[in-house]
Amino acid sequence: MRMHTPTNIQTNTMLLDVVAVKTQADFKLDIEYINGEQRQFDMRPLLSVKPWQRIASPTLFAMAYVAHGTVAWPGNINIAPETLYDQSAPLTTHN
Repeated sequence: MRMHTPTNIQTNTMLLDVVAVKTQADFKLDIEYINGEQRQFDMRPLLSVKPWQRIASPTLFAMAYVAHGTVAWPGNINIAPETLYDQSAPLTTHN
């Protein structure tokens, strides 16, 4: 029997759920993933385009929360978890 493997499945990328988020004053997100990894995502480049322009004020941006494994804001605004991971940098701690 011959097994068929679909060619459109990425087997080297594992989607990790976001378990915690903290907003920074400079429109950056400190994100913690289910595996314990911490990364930082800069939202500034996205805040001039829809739908994220609706959270371009510090008060609205600070309302970020975790929903369904990604970061979301009131008004049904969210961002794809793979975008968050792929375009973020490892978060380093300074002692």
